[in-house]
Amino acid sequence: MNTVIDIDLIKNKVNGIEPGPIGSYWRSSVLLPLVFRDGEWQLLFEVRAENLKTQPGEISFPGGKMEAGETPLECAVRETCEEIGLSRNAITVIGELNYIITYSNFTMYSVLGTLDPQVLEAATASADEVKELFFVPLRFFLDNEPEVFRNEVVPKIQAGFPVDKVPAGKKYPWRTGSAEVPIYTYTEPSGNERVIWGLTARLIKDFIRVITE
Repeated sequence: MNTVIDIDLIKNKVNGIEPGPIGSYWRSSVLLPLVFRDGEWQLLFEVRAENLKTQPGEISFPGGKMEAGETPLECAVRETCEEIGLSRNAITVIGELNYIITYSNFTMYSVLGTLDPQVLEAATASADEVKELFFVPLRFFLDNEPEVFRNEVVPKIQAGFPVDKVPAGKKYPWRTGSAEVPIYTYTEPSGNERVIWGLTARLIKDFIRVITE
């Protein structure tokens, strides 16, 4: 049976789509929250709750998965309000920053904003998502470069893949990649050590680059 496709049908289908990534793919957005406290600007961080399925106990910025029809800015603000317990008017958005396209099928967007310190002091963070909040003076990141490592990302070929059907067979030159992994180590006045790394550290590193270049 020969299938006949009408060109007008193709045009209508193509004109009706909004281009997006092919395959399983999702987007998230975070807020880099600046707070003026103790006479200087500081960045606010979360320690993720231990009961979370992904990255429990990790240090991150407030944020999360974008909902359908949501912009990166809207997502970052909504998630910050939900996680920290703030009202929308406690956040002043400065603007959108650069984003990270990961090798693990998602993109992380970032937004810069300031938080009202008085409202923040009275807020109660969500125990389901946040173990604790802490601050790091912005000058720490201005004065200290992170350690930077680069992990190799290589394809793992599925068992049973028909290598005989592709050019070069088993010797096919599969593309590899790499992922930058910066690590900041901040020691609080109390002596407690905070290790900020991964995507969160990449966002900080790029933010510092933007404001210092």
